[in-house]
Amino acid sequence: MRCSPQPSTAPGFTASQSSMSWYGPRLASQGFVVFTIDTNGRFDQPGSRADQLLAALDYLTDDSTSSVRNRIDPNRLAVMGHSMGGGGSIEASDDRPSLKASIPLTPWHGTKNWGDVEVPTLIVGAENDSVASVSSHAIPFYNSMSSSLDKAYLELDGASHFAPNSSNTTIASYSISWLKRFVDNDTRYDQFLCGPNHTADSDISDGRATSFWGTAYAVGTQDNLGSVSYFNYVSLQQVSGGWTEVTSCP
Repeated sequence: MRCSPQPSTAPGFTASQSSMSWYGPRLASQGFVVFTIDTNGRFDQPGSRADQLLAALDYLTDDSTSSVRNRIDPNRLAVMGHSMGGGGSIEASDDRPSLKASIPLTPWHGTKNWGDVEVPTLIVGAENDSVASVSSHAIPFYNSMSSSLDKAYLELDGASHFAPNSSNTTIASYSISWLKRFVDNDTRYDQFLCGPNHTADSDISDGRATSFWGTAYAVGTQDNLGSVSYFNYVSLQQVSGGWTEVTSCP
């Protein structure tokens, strides 16, 4: 039986793979092969990190010395990264559209327009990010991607840029659901990305989605809340806590 690998996973600027190491056992417990990498240099820019993410996948699938080569389906690959590693995961998706999923975590990149990306992408931002503010990075990245793309934006309530560097149940649960849905093509995980299972998910301050999600929800715990919708945003809702259903799933 061949397994599908979770991304090669890249750290952020000046960081080492240890900052991403918790993703290994957490995602591997769900049947993915996980490769957390150190970059060639701590100061490598997103473009270089993109190349290294793809090189890591090529090693896993092609190199005869790879100990997991025979357990990996080379047609089901993904990338993931934090900060500049997150920017690298977006660029890697742009460079290799055959990837099945990308998960940039509080991503940083100097390029803001990613309209040619064809890989299903879950962008995770942090409300209080002072390094890669969501208004300058995560949200413009998301908005620049095609409305026909399977894409989603999730913003962590009250979190900093470094939230992805320690074990985080919200990041883990949505990442696993995204990977299961698009890498494994398991539609059973739609229910964890759309519908009543979101009720009272107070760790999220903003969420948006397109494509396979057909439900619109107001989300978060603040007075002015974000929304998710099918292709188009819905009006912001005034709610006090949890998720309030705006429309229903098809």
